[in-house]
Amino acid sequence: MATEVVILQRDCMATTVPAGEMVLLSEGGVVGIVQRLGGSVTVRTELGSLLRIDGADADALGLDPVEAPGSGGADDEPFSMDRVHEALRQVYDPEIPVNIVELGLVYRCEEKAGPLDTRRIEIDLSMTAPGCGMGDVLRADAARSVLAVPGVDDVEVELVWDPPWSIARMSDEAKLQLGFY
Repeated sequence: MATEVVILQRDCMATTVPAGEMVLLSEGGVVGIVQRLGGSVTVRTELGSLLRIDGADADALGLDPVEAPGSGGADDEPFSMDRVHEALRQVYDPEIPVNIVELGLVYRCEEKAGPLDTRRIEIDLSMTAPGCGMGDVLRADAARSVLAVPGVDDVEVELVWDPPWSIARMSDEAKLQLGFY
């Protein structure tokens, strides 16, 4: 797969994949764009390291900033759980070009009544491996995406490990896309 090579136009923060550590990328550095999906861009450095750059910093790569997932649609549309699920489908694993729903990482997503007639969305999210450092990053992405859905007042995303994730949790479309069929 060919990657587009770009020179960083300004300093920006990035997250190492899969360790999940924050690093500073310096203006003038050379990276290759691996994937641009959902609200982030995954790049590979000249040394081969994978890094995730938040879509709001896409301008550092010479790209238009990416709108936060879940923020599309008119605010006057009535709330629906379909919009919540669609927002979660805009959150992508930075290593695998498949969203977290199709990967089977979302174990539970429920609407709950919050205090003072507010709407709370509770999500149980897992990772493909317990040692994955991207858990907090994907958890924050999921919360941000769902919170952008009109009618959502609060989001709680919990990382869970039981039952352990397996390929069997993936959708048929994801398995086909990744060559598991």
